Amino acid sequence: MPASAPVNLHEYEPLARAAVSAMAWDYLAGGSGDERTLAWNRERLDAVRLLPRVLRDVSAVDTRLELLGNALPHPVLLAPTGFQRLFHAEGERATARGAAAAGALWTLSTAATTSLEDTAAVAGGPLWFQLYVQRDRGVTRELVRRAEAAGCRALVLTVDTPVLGARDRDRRNRLELPPGLELANLRGTRLVEAGGPTFRHDAGNPFLDPSVTWEGLAWLAGLARLPVVVKGVLRADDAVRALEHGAAAVFVSNHGGRNLDTVPATIEVLPEVVEAVGGRAPVLFDGGVRRGVDVVKALALGARAVMIGRPYLWGLAAAGAAGVERVVRLLVAELEMAMAQCGAASLAELDADLVRTR
Repeated sequence: MPASAPVNLHEYEPLARAAVSAMAWDYLAGGSGDERTLAWNRERLDAVRLLPRVLRDVSAVDTRLELLGNALPHPVLLAPTGFQRLFHAEGERATARGAAAAGALWTLSTAATTSLEDTAAVAGGPLWFQLYVQRDRGVTRELVRRAEAAGCRALVLTVDTPVLGARDRDRRNRLELPPGLELANLRGTRLVEAGGPTFRHDAGNPFLDPSVTWEGLAWLAGLARLPVVVKGVLRADDAVRALEHGAAAVFVSNHGGRNLDTVPATIEVLPEVVEAVGGRAPVLFDGGVRRGVDVVKALALGARAVMIGRPYLWGLAAAGAAGVERVVRLLVAELEMAMAQCGAASLAELDADLVRTR
């Protein structure tokens, strides 16, 4: 490893910023409104304190887990993120290779700039597919069948985006995909007009359906031959409803602070969602994870696994597939160190007694 190579996730951020256009950087870095939730995700994670146990045998630390039928080497997963070819020429293909090299499960976005089929062809590891239910249910059904045929192992239904948030940076830049890039998974549908704009910078977008309700979740769970993960839950009662309507897992997320500003940091609501779910299904977590200690905190408060978004895009922008792999490996190495220093030889030994939230 070169002496100048990043030694933590934060050090990839300036490298990424230097590698992409100002418009792409604002899309990647920005949040909604005054970006308070974006900041709170990190601040509230930092405010959680660890209270380690000592004199425990941690000569071997085991980070393995099972998640919806997938045997995984560690609990660091890659969240769905759109438009990855804005950040690197190979985009989603590079992420797929980097994720596989690092043993990380990755979720491909509906808003990818590489198609499901082309991504799956190079994905050497487990792949999930993130779904925005389309206004045309026939298009949605086709996306589900394509994901199944491509070998995806779960659907991740994003429920916190009936419309886009007030993303001032993107509106100021008039965010648009440059020539040669497209919403590849929606190619050929009436939702994407040839030569037309990708975005409307207001409360409507043709590839989002604001009419989706709990019945839509039940319809999807009945249609799919894959487990459905509901992403974007911040309330305990909504977590329970998700399970009642067919969800196989619940994902605590505020969309990285990109949608409704001033919602809580995800680490604040994680414990109440975990309590409401009561062990009936896995609870996943994202929102500001940058260090191994962040992973420990989320798992100790009941998450089965965590997802990262912006950090692996930093790695992608800086160094392609190798950058994605390196970001994951750095975080997993820190997780192993933090577990040992907390006296936890396995993920099962990470419990709420290790953290202080006040």
